[in-house]
Amino acid sequence: MKQQAGFTLIEIMVVVVILGILGALIVPNILGRTEEARITAAQSDIRAIGNALNLYRLDNFNYPSTDQGLEALVNKPAGFPEAKNWNAEGYLPKLPKDPWGNSYLYISPGSHGPYDLYSHGADGKEGGENADRDIANWEL
Repeated sequence: MKQQAGFTLIEIMVVVVILGILGALIVPNILGRTEEARITAAQSDIRAIGNALNLYRLDNFNYPSTDQGLEALVNKPAGFPEAKNWNAEGYLPKLPKDPWGNSYLYISPGSHGPYDLYSHGADGKEGGENADRDIANWEL
């Protein structure tokens, strides 16, 4: 008779217990950080949009107006101020949404600088704390 190779029930039980212990220790740490990751992603988006706005200003000598909005970074805007030297390739391939699925808000001129660029956070409302707080370019 040939002996069959394989795992014993005890070996399988030990592996299951080890996986259970690791899961109990690691999963809560990972699950508790999803909102932190979203906030970091929003901050990164705001920096990238800010860089695109600065490139737009270098080419056109002004930031887009509030009416022209962030869409001016993707498609040539109409209206004032005129985008005489608008880059035919655009400044962003597409406008990102914030990590909660809302559009980033843009005002030019802003109350905190040449423009205000922000997200209202998880709740989509002005103000708030923790994940619901506003994430803005003037705070980065």
